[in-house]
Formats: sequence, structure tokens, C-alpha cells
Amino acid sequence: MADRLLRPPAVAPGARVVVVSPAASAQPARITRGIAKLRELGYDAVAAEHAYGKHPPYFAGTVDERLADLHAAFADPAVAAIICTRGGYGSNYLLERLDLDLIRAHPKPFFAYSDHTAVQTWLLDQLGLVAFHGPMAAADFAADNGVHLASFTEAIAGGLVEVGPAEGIRVLRPGRARGVLYGGCLSILAASLGTCFAPETEGKLLFLEDVGAKPYQIDRMLRQMILAGKFEGVRGFLFGEMLDCASPGAEASLLEDVILRVLEPFDVPIAIGLRSGHVSSGNVTLPLGLEAELISKNDHPQLRILEPAVLPHAG
Repeated sequence: MADRLLRPPAVAPGARVVVVSPAASAQPARITRGIAKLRELGYDAVAAEHAYGKHPPYFAGTVDERLADLHAAFADPAVAAIICTRGGYGSNYLLERLDLDLIRAHPKPFFAYSDHTAVQTWLLDQLGLVAFHGPMAAADFAADNGVHLASFTEAIAGGLVEVGPAEGIRVLRPGRARGVLYGGCLSILAASLGTCFAPETEGKLLFLEDVGAKPYQIDRMLRQMILAGKFEGVRGFLFGEMLDCASPGAEASLLEDVILRVLEPFDVPIAIGLRSGHVSSGNVTLPLGLEAELISKNDHPQLRILEPAVLPHAG
């Protein structure tokens, strides 16, 4: 990871927010609803040039178009935050051509999850840019009760995000751990192993989430991370809601049993259920790259972010 943390400026009420589509195309109606919701919340939300685009076989635009939209959003001094429409697939085509110098010079909250995990971890590892693992326009802002507004507003205003049972967290193995919060979509983290874009997960407090993966597939991905040495020195594990990560006809506890068995060698606290990323509702904003504390206690499990994700407003 970069030697120094790069915090973007806080997002003021009424600030301009640009919606981009760096990966798959999204349903136009959902993009429009997401932008309308952001405007209802008081932001000057606009779509990037190719946000509504479609390009074969499933992308929102060519690599050049998607990259240009992302770079333009970072470079524009009038833009305070960038929010993706959805994940899907395709942001890995952008990785080799991301202009790190441009982004370093114009840091901004970049809201994404799913396929964009590799982009977020790369920017965090190379630049120290805080990653905002949280709601996207077409995927979450467009849905009724799709966004956990408290964590969204706290994160971009410079508050300290705290989440607990109300946001889904429950205990798998008790304990208490402190460290740099890091992670994202497990399948994307695993897919990047063996490349120069592999995540620097070692020694971190890890948040891992996914959707639609059967327990044996979660088992395989966790084992892949272990065999790659990516869980060395890990401080603790916090899993997401793990939406639809079940096997038909199997016991409801199978996924949790698998997690505890695979991670048995790691004597650290483990919790599960936090609704951030692929979720059923109320997508929580998790700022990654910051010091955090996981308290895995049966009476009140909690994740506390211990430092602000953004710099205070000038003046």
C-alpha cells in the first residue's frame, strides 16, 4: 500500500456528483432514477458522457470512452464525487491505463463495489486513495431503501462511520481487532491474484463480500487467497451479507460453517452479515484504507471507523 493515505476533500451539500459507467451497461431508467434520487438528496447529480452507453457485448462503452469518462470526472474541478452506475463486468480493461498522476492530483470519493473492487484496491494500494465501498446509482440509489444514508453522508462529510446489528453484523467468532480496513468483492480479489493488480490484503482488517456464490465456491476462493499468502497477519474478518450464497437443499448454516472451517487456522475475530456491496437493501458505505476496529461480541457486534475518510471543507 502507498506510504501515505490520500483523503479527498469533503463533499459539501449541493456539490456536483458525476455518475459514470466504467464497466457494464445499466438500464437507462435505473440510471435516471438514481440521478433523480441524488438530486432529491440535494446534490447536483449529472451523467457522464457515456454513462447511458451500450457497446457489444455488454459494456457501457469502448475502453477509450469509459476511461475518458472516469478521467474527466476526476480532472474536473467542479466535480466533488464520482458514483458508478453499476458493476457487472469490464472495469479490468481500464486498470492498465488509469492515469495515476491525474487521480493523485485530483482525489475524489469514488463510490463503487462489485467489479470495481480491483480499481478501488489499485488506487488505494498505489496512491493511498481512500476507497468508498458503497452504493451505486442504478444499483442502489434507484431502488427503494437501497442506500444506508447515515453512513453515506457521514463518510463524505468527514464523520466517523459506525455500524452494528442494525446493519446486519452478527458474530461468527468472538474477539476484538484493530487495523486498516481493506477488501471488497471476494471473487474480484481472488481473480486478480497472479497479476500486478493483486490486492495488498496482508495484515489488514478484511471486509469480504460476494453474491450468488455457492458455499463451495466461497471455500475455493478463500483457500486461493490463503495459498497466495494473502491472509498472512490478517487482524480480523468481516463478511458481507453474502446475498444468495447458499446451496439449494443444504442447511442454512452451511456458508457460516464453511467460513469457520476454512479460517480455523487464523486466531482472529470473525463476523458476518454487514450490508455493504451486494445487498438486499440499505447499502452501507464503508470507507476502506482507514484505521478501524471490529468488536465481535455476541451482545453487540460493531465495526467502528476510527478516522475520517475525507478532508474538512476549506474555510
